[in-house]
Amino acid sequence: MDLQETVDELVASGREAGLQVAAYRDGRPFLEACAGVPGPATPVHSFSLGKGCTATLVHVLAERGLIEYDAPVARYWPAFAARGKEGVTVRHALTHTAGIPQLPRALTVAELCDWEHMCGVVAGLRPLWEPGTDSGYHGWTYGWILGETVRRITGLTPGQALREYVTGPLGIADELYFGLPADRPARVAPLVEGGWEAYLAGLPPEAPFVRLIAPNRSLWTTASLANRPGYLAADLPACATATARAAARMYAALLGEVDGVRLLPADRVAQATASAVDGRDRMLLRHHAKGLGYFLGLPPAGGDPAAFGHHGSGGSIAFADRRRRLSFALTRTRLVHPADTTATRLADAVRARAEAEPGGRFPAG
Repeated sequence: MDLQETVDELVASGREAGLQVAAYRDGRPFLEACAGVPGPATPVHSFSLGKGCTATLVHVLAERGLIEYDAPVARYWPAFAARGKEGVTVRHALTHTAGIPQLPRALTVAELCDWEHMCGVVAGLRPLWEPGTDSGYHGWTYGWILGETVRRITGLTPGQALREYVTGPLGIADELYFGLPADRPARVAPLVEGGWEAYLAGLPPEAPFVRLIAPNRSLWTTASLANRPGYLAADLPACATATARAAARMYAALLGEVDGVRLLPADRVAQATASAVDGRDRMLLRHHAKGLGYFLGLPPAGGDPAAFGHHGSGGSIAFADRRRRLSFALTRTRLVHPADTTATRLADAVRARAEAEPGGRFPAG
């Protein structure tokens, strides 16, 4: 069964509502499949898949000499230094070691979507642990820490900066966003619940996700949140609305040239994707290896530590596989339980196809 047939069968069976799969190899489109959504150009809100896009933007700015990993965030955003955060660096933000993953319990969705309000909230947070000493997933706050730093440096909103430095040069500015322009929300494929919200509801009240990261149900990363036009329009660089082919193209441009565009040189990519923290995440309560803004060796990436990328709530994922010179992205409209294996199944199929071709894989090591 080829990739399109597999995707068609998953949607026809009811196991999935809508899927987009895309892969690039050696900087060129390799495989693409789509079912259950209007087409491959229809963006799908993919939650934290966007964190990899934000990291990429930061690295592009670093390569241009506009930002330094070990500079305090407060060098660019002075108000951020409040309440013991004067030593928090850009590197801490990228590696989820800044110590401020928490949000106020009474926060509303309207406030979440108000950039100035949320920057004030984040600036006023006190670290839960000494910055740099441990890593705990900054599910929402990652976006404002890095996004406001980008805004202060470039004078552009995070979404504008993403377009200027990443998606515009790659020709994907109409398929990958932090916040959608006013004329775009109607084109986004709606999300549906498929076990993810039920999983969150089943977490114990002391679980860090429901106690700190999203401390009231309106802030959970669910279909009901993602389908709100005001939320989709908000510039939230902890998340992204994207097509699979746009996300795969971005990661391909980190591995090499895509139609003459390479986002970063190889030495910068090596620096950004080297293991920076490796251990039990204080918020996710699982072992994770992380580079500077990317997760390393995710299961759909075959567990290969040379593969880097980011997943999103409900099962979307995008990553680059350096050994196979391959990038992969999956966006989906049905938000599924973390135990779901569809992403791994589809990524395995793409890897198998790539390895079956001449020169499909570099030697391990």
